Amino acid sequence: ASGPGILTQTLLNAGIRVVALESNSAYLPNLQSLEHSLDGQLKVIYGDFFRLDPLVSGTLKPPAVCSDKLFETLGVAAVPWRADVPLRIFGIMPHTLERNRLWRLLFGMYECSSIYKYGRVELNLFISEKEYTVLTAKPGDIKAYQALSVLMQIGWKIELLHMEPWSSFTTNLKTGGLAIPKTTFLPNDHLCLVRLTPQQNLFTRGLKPTNASTFIFMVKQCLARPTYRLTDRLNSWSLDNVGELLKALEIPENAAMRDLYPEDYRRLFEALQNSSSFSETWFYEDVFESIRTIN
Repeated sequence: ASGPGILTQTLLNAGIRVVALESNSAYLPNLQSLEHSLDGQLKVIYGDFFRLDPLVSGTLKPPAVCSDKLFETLGVAAVPWRADVPLRIFGIMPHTLERNRLWRLLFGMYECSSIYKYGRVELNLFISEKEYTVLTAKPGDIKAYQALSVLMQIGWKIELLHMEPWSSFTTNLKTGGLAIPKTTFLPNDHLCLVRLTPQQNLFTRGLKPTNASTFIFMVKQCLARPTYRLTDRLNSWSLDNVGELLKALEIPENAAMRDLYPEDYRRLFEALQNSSSFSETWFYEDVFESIRTIN
């Protein structure tokens, strides 16, 4: 959402061609006035980036937006995954349902759907420090290392561009206080401007858009119990020769889920895909439930 246009104006001053999506009609007149004063450098659209491609039937009601129509309006054509970034998006992640919105972007990227049908779209987003800490957490971090950490680090190059105190941002609280999402264990004193660039080599091995949902739910199920031993999880999937598999992957048999690096999970998934004894029936129930929740 472009809001009062501070970030929009900054991008325009840098000479960048900007397409501004704004979901709040109160901000539209000022943005449209700015649009008319420029020679095609700014285009304003009534829409909400975080309501792209909702799972509804029939015609979308603004500010919901269809990515195909949006990209057609922008004049941006789809490019191969290994090509350069076709589009850069700037904005502030809404703090309501922030985690769900991150998961929705993650599913779209891994499955090459929505905006990611057009290539490796780059995101430059202000997100809460709490969520940034989760995205970049390392193995063994009891509080922050989660399935989201693993999947984001495999799928994206994550760069911290800037940290800004919450006091720099306005709030919609009636009390005038800062609208800071509550957190008990993780730091959350700033908003973090984070660049998320999809990895160019993401689909060069056994991982593909067609089996990405299987990979996502494998990681989610593994880290649902982070202290659980990997051997116990593999045995629960009725796998044969678990010891030989871990030895080939150079993973200790006593390794807990939270001890595995993101790349370990990817190598494990690729090995399971090549295993004749592996059955994917264990994840279907979780798949459908999570998709309903995220959408």
